[in-house]
Amino acid sequence: MVFGRRPKWNAQLCGCGGSCKTCFITCCLPCVTFGQIAEIVDEGKTCCAQGCVYGLLMTVSCHWLYSCIYREKLRKKFDLPAEPCCDCCVHFCCDPCALCQEHQELKERGYDPSKGWGATRPPIIQSMFK
Repeated sequence: MVFGRRPKWNAQLCGCGGSCKTCFITCCLPCVTFGQIAEIVDEGKTCCAQGCVYGLLMTVSCHWLYSCIYREKLRKKFDLPAEPCCDCCVHFCCDPCALCQEHQELKERGYDPSKGWGATRPPIIQSMFK
């Protein structure tokens, strides 16, 4: 890491998550994409439970509050900036785009949210000095 420079998002906010499949699933069933993201960010908590909570919050239009919490967790985990604005604004204004971006960001970092925490981990970089 270069001093004074902060890591940037690898995935674009309005880039459809790099995958038409992810975009389609997120538009039709955002609770599935959210659950997959939450499982990786929480390092193993069940995808189903998180997705169900998100789905229940959708019935009262408060799902964006829950998903912005996970965006913040993801940002802290990878030291990402709050771009283009705060996490809650991103999810309130375009929750599907934010979910696609987060899903793609995890994929870019070596995770596969669709396979779950137990089946995917980022590659381990071996030290040359053992």
